[in-house]
Amino acid sequence: MVNELTSSDIIDHVKKQTAVYCGVDPTAPSLHLGNLLTLMGLLHFNVIGHRTIVLIGGATGIIGDPSGRNTERQPLSVTTIEHNVSVLNQQLSHIFNNGLMYASRRGFALGNNLDNFSVMNNLEWFHKMTALEMLNDIGRYFRVGQMLMKDSVKLRMENEGGISFTEFSYQLLQAYDFWYLYNHHQCRIQLGGSDQWGNITAGIDLIHKKKNRDLIDDKTIKEKLGNAFGITIPLLLTSTGEKFGKSAGNAIWLNENLTSVYEFYQYFMKVADADVEKYLLMFTLLSTEEISQIIKTHMESPEKHYAQERLASEITELVHGLQGLKKAQFATSILFDTPINDMSGRDIIDAFANDSRCLSTVKRNDVINCSIDRVAVVTGACKSRSEANKLIKSGGLYLNSKRIGDPQYQLQENDLIDGIVCIFRIGRSNYRLAQIVD
Repeated sequence: MVNELTSSDIIDHVKKQTAVYCGVDPTAPSLHLGNLLTLMGLLHFNVIGHRTIVLIGGATGIIGDPSGRNTERQPLSVTTIEHNVSVLNQQLSHIFNNGLMYASRRGFALGNNLDNFSVMNNLEWFHKMTALEMLNDIGRYFRVGQMLMKDSVKLRMENEGGISFTEFSYQLLQAYDFWYLYNHHQCRIQLGGSDQWGNITAGIDLIHKKKNRDLIDDKTIKEKLGNAFGITIPLLLTSTGEKFGKSAGNAIWLNENLTSVYEFYQYFMKVADADVEKYLLMFTLLSTEEISQIIKTHMESPEKHYAQERLASEITELVHGLQGLKKAQFATSILFDTPINDMSGRDIIDAFANDSRCLSTVKRNDVINCSIDRVAVVTGACKSRSEANKLIKSGGLYLNSKRIGDPQYQLQENDLIDGIVCIFRIGRSNYRLAQIVD
Protein backbone atom coordinates (compact mmCIF):
# COMPACT_ATOMS: atom_id res chain seq x y z
CA MET A 1 0.00 0.00 0.00
CA VAL A 2 2.99 2.31 0.35
CA ASN A 3 4.10 4.28 -2.69
CA GLU A 4 6.56 6.74 -1.11
CA LEU A 5 7.70 7.88 2.33
CA THR A 6 9.05 11.36 2.94
CA SER A 7 11.54 9.87 5.41
CA SER A 8 12.45 6.37 6.56
CA ASP A 9 12.47 7.79 10.11
CA ILE A 10 8.70 7.29 10.09
CA ILE A 11 9.27 3.56 10.64
CA ASP A 12 10.69 4.20 14.11
CA HIS A 13 8.21 7.00 14.75
CA VAL A 14 5.14 4.74 14.44
CA LYS A 15 6.48 2.34 17.07
CA LYS A 16 4.82 4.64 19.62
CA GLN A 17 1.37 6.17 19.42
CA THR A 18 1.05 9.01 16.94
CA ALA A 19 -1.64 10.75 14.92
CA VAL A 20 -2.20 10.47 11.17
CA TYR A 21 -4.65 12.21 8.88
CA CYS A 22 -5.93 12.21 5.33
CA GLY A 23 -8.09 14.77 3.59
CA VAL A 24 -11.19 14.53 1.41
CA ASP A 25 -12.77 17.42 -0.45
CA PRO A 26 -16.60 17.63 -0.44
CA THR A 27 -16.98 17.71 -4.22
CA ALA A 28 -19.78 15.09 -4.12
CA PRO A 29 -22.41 13.94 -1.61
CA SER A 30 -20.58 10.65 -1.09
CA LEU A 31 -17.16 9.07 -1.03
CA HIS A 32 -16.33 6.60 -3.79
CA LEU A 33 -14.05 3.59 -4.20
CA GLY A 34 -11.17 5.86 -5.11
CA ASN A 35 -11.27 7.17 -1.51
CA LEU A 36 -11.42 3.73 0.06
CA LEU A 37 -7.74 2.81 -0.20
CA THR A 38 -6.68 5.91 1.77
CA LEU A 39 -9.34 5.14 4.39
CA MET A 40 -7.95 1.59 4.60
CA GLY A 41 -4.57 3.13 5.38
CA LEU A 42 -6.15 5.06 8.26
CA LEU A 43 -7.93 1.92 9.46
CA HIS A 44 -4.62 0.03 9.61
CA PHE A 45 -3.22 2.79 11.82
CA ASN A 46 -6.31 2.91 14.00
CA VAL A 47 -6.64 -0.80 14.75
CA ILE A 48 -3.15 -0.86 16.26
CA GLY A 49 -3.87 2.10 18.52
CA HIS A 50 -2.92 5.28 16.63
CA ARG A 51 -5.11 8.38 16.51
CA THR A 52 -6.68 8.92 13.09
CA ILE A 53 -8.28 12.01 11.58
CA VAL A 54 -10.22 12.51 8.36
CA LEU A 55 -10.17 16.17 7.37
CA ILE A 56 -13.07 17.31 5.19
CA GLY A 57 -12.12 20.29 3.04
CA GLY A 58 -15.06 22.58 3.72
CA ALA A 59 -12.75 25.46 2.77
CA THR A 60 -10.43 23.83 0.21
CA GLY A 61 -13.42 22.28 -1.53
CA ILE A 62 -14.45 25.77 -2.56
CA ILE A 63 -11.05 26.22 -4.25
CA GLY A 64 -10.65 22.84 -5.92
CA ASP A 65 -7.53 20.66 -5.96
CA PRO A 66 -5.70 20.82 -9.33
CA SER A 67 -3.83 17.56 -8.64
CA GLY A 68 -4.33 14.97 -11.36
CA ARG A 69 -6.59 17.24 -13.44
CA ASN A 70 -6.15 18.75 -16.89
CA THR A 71 -8.87 21.35 -16.46
CA GLU A 72 -10.19 23.52 -13.65
CA ARG A 73 -13.03 22.16 -11.56
CA GLN A 74 -16.44 23.73 -11.89
CA PRO A 75 -16.99 25.73 -8.68
CA LEU A 76 -19.67 24.47 -6.31
CA SER A 77 -22.02 26.72 -4.41
CA VAL A 78 -21.47 27.23 -0.70
CA THR A 79 -24.86 25.60 -0.04
CA THR A 80 -23.84 22.48 -1.99
CA ILE A 81 -20.51 22.23 -0.18
CA GLU A 82 -22.16 22.64 3.23
CA HIS A 83 -24.60 19.85 2.35
CA ASN A 84 -21.80 17.57 1.14
CA VAL A 85 -19.74 18.24 4.28
CA SER A 86 -22.67 17.26 6.49
CA VAL A 87 -23.34 14.06 4.51
CA LEU A 88 -19.65 13.05 4.39
CA ASN A 89 -19.29 13.60 8.12
CA GLN A 90 -22.03 11.06 8.80
CA GLN A 91 -20.79 8.68 6.11
CA LEU A 92 -17.21 8.65 7.40
CA SER A 93 -18.33 7.89 10.95
CA HIS A 94 -20.60 5.11 9.65
CA ILE A 95 -17.89 3.54 7.50
CA PHE A 96 -15.27 3.72 10.23
CA ASN A 97 -17.66 2.19 12.75
CA ASN A 98 -18.37 -0.65 10.30
CA GLY A 99 -14.63 -0.96 9.67
CA LEU A 100 -13.82 -1.35 13.35
CA MET A 101 -16.57 -3.93 13.81
CA TYR A 102 -15.17 -5.74 10.79
CA ALA A 103 -11.67 -5.60 12.33
CA SER A 104 -12.90 -7.02 15.63
CA ARG A 105 -14.44 -9.97 13.78
CA ARG A 106 -11.05 -10.54 12.14
CA GLY A 107 -9.30 -10.96 15.48
CA PHE A 108 -8.13 -7.42 16.27
CA ALA A 109 -8.42 -6.57 19.97
CA LEU A 110 -10.11 -3.19 19.99
CA GLY A 111 -10.60 -0.94 22.99
CA ASN A 112 -11.33 2.74 22.59
CA ASN A 113 -10.35 2.75 18.91
CA LEU A 114 -13.49 4.63 17.87
CA ASP A 115 -12.51 7.36 20.34
CA ASN A 116 -9.20 7.58 18.47
CA PHE A 117 -11.05 8.46 15.26
CA SER A 118 -12.33 11.92 14.46
CA VAL A 119 -13.71 13.88 11.52
CA MET A 120 -12.76 17.55 11.21
CA ASN A 121 -13.52 20.39 8.79
CA ASN A 122 -10.83 22.87 7.72
CA LEU A 123 -13.43 25.61 7.43
CA GLU A 124 -13.12 25.71 11.22
CA TRP A 125 -9.83 27.61 10.93
CA PHE A 126 -10.03 29.13 7.46
CA HIS A 127 -13.35 30.96 7.82
CA LYS A 128 -11.79 33.26 10.44
CA MET A 129 -8.64 33.94 8.41
CA THR A 130 -8.40 37.24 6.48
CA ALA A 131 -6.55 37.64 3.17
CA LEU A 132 -3.82 39.61 4.94
CA GLU A 133 -3.41 36.87 7.54
CA MET A 134 -3.16 34.25 4.82
CA LEU A 135 -0.45 36.19 2.98
CA ASN A 136 1.45 36.91 6.18
CA ASP A 137 1.04 33.60 8.04
CA ILE A 138 1.26 31.24 5.05
CA GLY A 139 2.29 33.03 1.86
CA ARG A 140 5.60 34.39 3.13
CA TYR A 141 6.94 30.87 3.64
CA PHE A 142 6.41 29.80 0.00
CA ARG A 143 8.64 30.49 -2.97
CA VAL A 144 6.89 30.82 -6.33
CA GLY A 145 9.69 28.98 -8.13
CA GLN A 146 9.17 25.91 -5.94
CA MET A 147 5.41 26.11 -6.33
CA LEU A 148 5.77 26.14 -10.12
CA MET A 149 7.86 22.95 -9.94
CA LYS A 150 5.00 20.92 -8.42
CA ASP A 151 3.77 18.28 -10.87
CA SER A 152 0.13 19.35 -10.48
CA VAL A 153 1.07 22.91 -11.46
CA LYS A 154 3.49 22.01 -14.26
CA LEU A 155 0.90 19.79 -15.93
CA ARG A 156 -1.64 22.59 -15.98
CA MET A 157 0.87 25.22 -17.10
CA GLU A 158 1.61 23.10 -20.16
CA ASN A 159 -2.07 23.18 -21.16
CA GLU A 160 -3.58 26.00 -23.16
CA GLY A 161 -5.95 26.94 -20.32
CA GLY A 162 -3.14 27.22 -17.77
CA ILE A 163 -4.01 27.40 -14.08
CA SER A 164 -5.92 30.05 -12.17
CA PHE A 165 -4.43 31.80 -9.18
CA THR A 166 -7.23 30.22 -7.14
CA GLU A 167 -6.12 26.65 -7.87
CA PHE A 168 -2.46 27.67 -7.80
CA SER A 169 -2.96 28.70 -4.16
CA TYR A 170 -4.52 25.34 -3.20
CA GLN A 171 -1.19 23.93 -2.03
CA LEU A 172 -0.84 26.80 0.47
CA LEU A 173 -4.15 25.90 2.08
CA GLN A 174 -3.49 22.16 2.25
CA ALA A 175 -0.02 22.86 3.64
CA TYR A 176 -1.56 25.03 6.35
CA ASP A 177 -4.01 22.22 7.18
CA PHE A 178 -1.04 20.00 8.03
CA TRP A 179 0.54 22.75 10.11
CA TYR A 180 -2.70 23.39 11.99
CA LEU A 181 -3.25 19.71 12.82
CA TYR A 182 0.42 19.34 13.71
CA ASN A 183 0.39 22.37 16.00
CA HIS A 184 -3.04 21.95 17.61
CA HIS A 185 -3.63 18.18 17.50
CA GLN A 186 -0.08 16.77 17.51
CA CYS A 187 -0.72 15.14 14.12
CA ARG A 188 2.61 14.07 12.66
CA ILE A 189 1.68 12.10 9.53
CA GLN A 190 -0.30 12.95 6.41
CA LEU A 191 -1.53 10.09 4.24
CA GLY A 192 -2.65 10.63 0.65
CA GLY A 193 -2.70 9.36 -2.91
CA SER A 194 0.42 9.52 -5.04
CA ASP A 195 -0.93 12.67 -6.72
CA GLN A 196 -0.80 14.40 -3.32
CA TRP A 197 2.98 14.16 -2.95
CA GLY A 198 3.55 17.82 -3.79
CA ASN A 199 0.86 19.02 -1.39
CA ILE A 200 2.16 16.78 1.41
CA THR A 201 5.77 17.89 1.04
CA ALA A 202 4.60 21.52 0.90
CA GLY A 203 2.96 20.96 4.28
CA ILE A 204 6.09 19.43 5.76
CA ASP A 205 8.17 22.35 4.49
CA LEU A 206 5.73 24.81 6.03
CA ILE A 207 5.82 22.98 9.36
CA HIS A 208 9.62 23.03 9.37
CA LYS A 209 9.78 26.75 8.60
CA LYS A 210 7.03 27.85 10.99
CA LYS A 211 8.37 25.65 13.77
CA ASN A 212 11.85 27.10 13.46
CA ARG A 213 10.76 30.71 13.02
CA ASP A 214 7.53 31.10 14.99
CA LEU A 215 8.65 28.89 17.88
CA ILE A 216 12.35 29.78 17.76
CA ASP A 217 12.37 30.96 21.36
CA ASP A 218 10.65 27.88 22.75
CA LYS A 219 12.99 24.92 22.22
CA THR A 220 10.92 22.70 24.54
CA ILE A 221 7.86 22.98 22.31
CA LYS A 222 9.93 22.41 19.16
CA GLU A 223 11.49 19.24 20.56
CA LYS A 224 8.13 17.97 21.79
CA LEU A 225 6.48 18.48 18.40
CA GLY A 226 9.20 16.63 16.48
CA ASN A 227 9.27 15.95 12.75
CA ALA A 228 6.37 15.63 10.35
CA PHE A 229 6.05 12.82 7.81
CA GLY A 230 4.16 11.93 4.66
CA ILE A 231 3.01 8.65 3.17
CA THR A 232 1.56 8.24 -0.30
CA ILE A 233 -0.35 5.23 -1.57
CA PRO A 234 -0.10 4.14 -5.22
CA LEU A 235 -2.51 5.22 -7.91
CA LEU A 236 -4.59 2.10 -8.36
CA LEU A 237 -5.28 0.89 -11.89
CA THR A 238 -6.82 -2.37 -13.01
CA SER A 239 -4.74 -4.92 -14.91
CA THR A 240 -6.21 -3.49 -18.14
CA GLY A 241 -5.02 0.02 -17.28
CA GLU A 242 -8.43 1.40 -16.30
CA LYS A 243 -8.88 3.65 -13.30
CA PHE A 244 -9.92 1.63 -10.25
CA GLY A 245 -13.39 2.33 -8.86
CA LYS A 246 -15.23 2.89 -12.13
CA SER A 247 -17.92 0.68 -13.63
CA ALA A 248 -18.78 1.46 -17.27
CA GLY A 249 -17.41 4.94 -16.65
CA ASN A 250 -19.53 5.48 -13.55
CA ALA A 251 -18.10 5.95 -10.07
CA ILE A 252 -18.79 3.23 -7.51
CA TRP A 253 -20.06 5.18 -4.50
CA LEU A 254 -19.82 4.13 -0.86
CA ASN A 255 -23.39 5.32 -0.29
CA GLU A 256 -25.93 2.56 -0.99
CA ASN A 257 -28.49 5.13 -2.15
CA LEU A 258 -26.12 6.03 -5.02
CA THR A 259 -24.61 2.59 -5.62
CA SER A 260 -26.66 -0.28 -4.23
CA VAL A 261 -24.98 -2.89 -2.05
CA TYR A 262 -25.76 -5.41 -4.80
CA GLU A 263 -23.96 -3.36 -7.45
CA PHE A 264 -21.09 -2.67 -5.03
CA TYR A 265 -20.75 -6.40 -4.34
CA GLN A 266 -20.95 -7.25 -8.04
CA TYR A 267 -18.17 -4.80 -8.92
CA PHE A 268 -15.75 -6.96 -6.93
CA MET A 269 -17.28 -10.22 -8.17
CA LYS A 270 -16.24 -9.10 -11.66
CA VAL A 271 -12.63 -8.29 -10.74
CA ALA A 272 -10.11 -10.00 -13.03
CA ASP A 273 -8.05 -12.89 -11.70
CA ALA A 274 -4.94 -10.77 -12.30
CA ASP A 275 -6.18 -8.15 -9.79
CA VAL A 276 -7.93 -10.16 -7.10
CA GLU A 277 -4.89 -11.02 -4.92
CA LYS A 278 -3.70 -7.39 -4.97
CA TYR A 279 -7.13 -6.17 -3.91
CA LEU A 280 -7.39 -8.75 -1.12
CA LEU A 281 -4.07 -7.47 0.23
CA MET A 282 -5.08 -3.82 -0.04
CA PHE A 283 -8.75 -3.78 0.92
CA THR A 284 -9.08 -6.38 3.65
CA LEU A 285 -7.55 -7.09 7.05
CA LEU A 286 -6.97 -10.74 6.24
CA SER A 287 -3.47 -12.03 6.92
CA THR A 288 -1.11 -12.69 4.03
CA GLU A 289 -1.29 -16.40 4.91
CA GLU A 290 -5.10 -16.39 4.62
CA ILE A 291 -4.93 -14.57 1.30
CA SER A 292 -2.35 -17.01 -0.07
CA GLN A 293 -4.68 -19.88 0.84
CA ILE A 294 -7.64 -18.12 -0.82
CA ILE A 295 -5.66 -17.71 -4.04
CA LYS A 296 -4.48 -21.33 -3.91
CA THR A 297 -8.07 -22.57 -3.54
CA HIS A 298 -9.22 -20.20 -6.27
CA MET A 299 -6.62 -21.40 -8.79
CA GLU A 300 -7.82 -24.99 -8.39
CA SER A 301 -11.16 -23.97 -9.99
CA PRO A 302 -10.94 -20.37 -11.27
CA GLU A 303 -14.34 -20.65 -12.97
CA LYS A 304 -16.00 -20.75 -9.53
CA HIS A 305 -14.67 -17.24 -8.71
CA TYR A 306 -13.91 -18.20 -5.12
CA ALA A 307 -11.37 -15.41 -4.62
CA GLN A 308 -13.74 -12.80 -6.09
CA GLU A 309 -16.51 -13.98 -3.78
CA ARG A 310 -14.27 -13.63 -0.74
CA LEU A 311 -13.09 -10.21 -1.90
CA ALA A 312 -16.64 -8.97 -2.51
CA SER A 313 -17.81 -10.29 0.85
CA GLU A 314 -14.91 -8.79 2.81
CA ILE A 315 -15.15 -5.30 1.29
CA THR A 316 -18.95 -5.15 1.37
CA GLU A 317 -18.93 -6.11 5.06
CA LEU A 318 -16.21 -3.56 5.79
CA VAL A 319 -18.05 -0.67 4.09
CA HIS A 320 -21.72 -1.59 4.55
CA GLY A 321 -21.65 -3.86 7.60
CA LEU A 322 -23.03 -7.37 8.03
CA GLN A 323 -26.59 -6.31 7.15
CA GLY A 324 -25.39 -4.75 3.92
CA LEU A 325 -23.46 -7.90 3.06
CA LYS A 326 -26.49 -10.11 3.69
CA LYS A 327 -28.62 -7.84 1.50
CA ALA A 328 -26.07 -8.00 -1.33
CA GLN A 329 -25.73 -11.78 -1.09
CA PHE A 330 -29.50 -12.26 -1.09
CA ALA A 331 -29.91 -10.07 -4.19
CA THR A 332 -27.08 -11.99 -5.88
CA SER A 333 -28.64 -15.36 -5.07
CA ILE A 334 -31.94 -14.22 -6.60
CA LEU A 335 -30.33 -13.42 -9.93
CA PHE A 336 -27.63 -16.08 -10.15
CA ASP A 337 -28.55 -19.05 -7.96
CA THR A 338 -32.31 -19.36 -7.47
CA PRO A 339 -34.53 -20.87 -10.21
CA ILE A 340 -37.23 -18.48 -11.43
CA ASN A 341 -39.99 -20.84 -10.31
CA ASP A 342 -38.70 -20.74 -6.73
CA MET A 343 -38.78 -16.94 -6.52
CA SER A 344 -41.40 -14.71 -4.96
CA GLY A 345 -42.12 -11.54 -6.92
CA ARG A 346 -42.31 -9.54 -3.70
CA ASP A 347 -38.95 -10.90 -2.47
CA ILE A 348 -37.34 -9.85 -5.76
CA ILE A 349 -38.71 -6.31 -5.51
CA ASP A 350 -37.76 -5.98 -1.84
CA ALA A 351 -34.21 -7.17 -2.54
CA PHE A 352 -33.68 -4.39 -5.10
CA ALA A 353 -35.73 -1.65 -3.47
CA ASN A 354 -34.17 1.82 -3.95
CA ASP A 355 -31.78 0.37 -6.54
CA SER A 356 -32.70 2.50 -9.55
CA ARG A 357 -29.79 1.14 -11.60
CA CYS A 358 -31.26 -2.37 -11.47
CA LEU A 359 -34.98 -1.91 -10.80
CA SER A 360 -37.39 0.31 -12.71
CA THR A 361 -41.11 0.83 -12.19
CA VAL A 362 -43.36 0.84 -15.26
CA LYS A 363 -47.09 1.01 -15.92
CA ARG A 364 -48.80 -2.25 -16.86
CA ASN A 365 -50.47 -0.64 -19.86
CA ASP A 366 -47.05 0.42 -21.20
CA VAL A 367 -45.71 -3.13 -21.48
CA ILE A 368 -48.44 -5.77 -21.61
CA ASN A 369 -49.21 -6.85 -25.19
CA CYS A 370 -46.29 -4.71 -26.41
CA SER A 371 -43.41 -6.02 -28.53
CA ILE A 372 -40.45 -7.22 -26.51
CA ASP A 373 -38.03 -4.74 -28.11
CA ARG A 374 -40.27 -1.87 -26.98
CA VAL A 375 -40.61 -3.36 -23.50
CA ALA A 376 -36.82 -3.64 -23.25
CA VAL A 377 -36.53 0.10 -23.90
CA VAL A 378 -39.39 1.11 -21.56
CA THR A 379 -37.89 -0.90 -18.69
CA GLY A 380 -34.38 0.43 -19.29
CA ALA A 381 -32.90 -2.90 -20.33
CA CYS A 382 -31.87 -1.38 -23.70
CA LYS A 383 -31.28 2.17 -24.87
CA SER A 384 -33.12 1.73 -28.17
CA ARG A 385 -35.28 -0.73 -30.05
CA SER A 386 -32.50 -1.23 -32.60
CA GLU A 387 -30.14 -2.23 -29.76
CA ALA A 388 -32.77 -4.65 -28.45
CA ASN A 389 -33.24 -6.20 -31.89
CA LYS A 390 -29.50 -6.66 -32.34
CA LEU A 391 -29.32 -8.42 -28.98
CA ILE A 392 -32.25 -10.65 -29.87
CA LYS A 393 -30.70 -11.61 -33.22
CA SER A 394 -27.39 -12.44 -31.52
CA GLY A 395 -29.12 -14.43 -28.78
CA GLY A 396 -28.13 -12.00 -26.05
CA LEU A 397 -31.50 -10.93 -24.59
CA TYR A 398 -33.27 -13.03 -21.96
CA LEU A 399 -36.61 -12.68 -20.18
CA ASN A 400 -36.86 -14.55 -16.88
CA SER A 401 -33.87 -16.74 -17.86
CA LYS A 402 -35.40 -17.67 -21.25
CA ARG A 403 -33.70 -16.49 -24.43
CA ILE A 404 -35.84 -14.25 -26.61
CA GLY A 405 -35.75 -15.43 -30.22
CA ASP A 406 -38.62 -13.48 -31.78
CA PRO A 407 -38.28 -9.66 -31.86
CA GLN A 408 -42.05 -9.40 -32.43
CA TYR A 409 -42.92 -11.39 -29.30
CA GLN A 410 -45.38 -9.50 -27.10
CA LEU A 411 -45.14 -9.48 -23.31
CA GLN A 412 -48.04 -11.31 -21.64
CA GLU A 413 -49.38 -11.33 -18.10
CA ASN A 414 -48.09 -14.86 -17.59
CA ASP A 415 -44.55 -13.60 -18.32
CA LEU A 416 -44.64 -11.70 -15.01
CA ILE A 417 -43.47 -13.33 -11.79
CA ASP A 418 -46.49 -13.25 -9.45
CA GLY A 419 -47.95 -10.70 -11.83
CA ILE A 420 -45.70 -7.88 -10.59
CA VAL A 421 -42.13 -8.20 -11.89
CA CYS A 422 -40.01 -9.49 -14.75
CA ILE A 423 -36.26 -9.91 -15.16
CA PHE A 424 -34.27 -9.03 -18.27
CA ARG A 425 -30.75 -10.33 -18.74
CA ILE A 426 -28.49 -8.67 -21.28
CA GLY A 427 -25.52 -10.82 -22.23
CA ARG A 428 -24.04 -13.04 -19.56
CA SER A 429 -24.40 -11.03 -16.38
CA ASN A 430 -26.15 -7.67 -16.83
CA TYR A 431 -29.63 -7.58 -15.34
CA ARG A 432 -32.55 -5.16 -15.43
CA LEU A 433 -35.65 -5.75 -13.32
CA ALA A 434 -39.01 -4.15 -13.94
CA GLN A 435 -41.73 -3.78 -11.33
CA ILE A 436 -45.11 -3.63 -13.03
CA VAL A 437 -47.75 -1.41 -11.44
CA ASP A 438 -51.33 -0.59 -12.38
